[in-house]
Amino acid sequence: MNLIIVLIIIVGSVILHELAHGVVAYWLGDSTAKDAGRLTLNPIKHIDPYMSIIVPVVLYLLNAPVFGGAKPVPIDRNNLKWREWGTAIVALAGPLTNFLLALIAFLIGFHTKIFYGSCGTTVEFIFTSIVSINLGFMLFNLIPIPPLDGSRVLYAIAPDSVRALLASMERYGFIIIYVLIFLLGPVFSSLMVNGLNAVLNFFYFLVGYHMI
Repeated sequence: MNLIIVLIIIVGSVILHELAHGVVAYWLGDSTAKDAGRLTLNPIKHIDPYMSIIVPVVLYLLNAPVFGGAKPVPIDRNNLKWREWGTAIVALAGPLTNFLLALIAFLIGFHTKIFYGSCGTTVEFIFTSIVSINLGFMLFNLIPIPPLDGSRVLYAIAPDSVRALLASMERYGFIIIYVLIFLLGPVFSSLMVNGLNAVLNFFYFLVGYHMI
């Protein structure tokens, strides 16, 4: 049952993440995602079997921080307002969506005392999973390696030499990411855990609860 719940949350989170990219790109003048049929909640349009399902589920089963992604939404930056800055805004829309999903779930769980078992362990598991999975997706996608969202933000503010490096990495970006995950698994997990804890501390700060 827990695995089914986690899988549903993973699929829902990556769909909303990618949909946010496409919607913001459309607002900024690029209809590429819309023309490709990506402005939809249909999971078939967004799901990447490996990064959207296999990797996150395996990480969950290994009791590691859950992260992953989906098929990148096609964007033509030449159509966007503000070009590189428009691209950065589109890129940030995905992680920001995951952040907001995590924050909303946290606020509901905290103020209704779901996190303290008031509604049963299954409901508590659902809300804690929404928080942790979405924060994992947010942090993972902010890594500045193409084609992850963090690289688009870095490109907007970086000098030409760094932009050239990012462009040269584009074709091999996912290979580099996979290698880092498998070769530096413990280090990667430690960084993710520290990032998750930092954001959770911020959430608790927002509600006036000071972590010890």
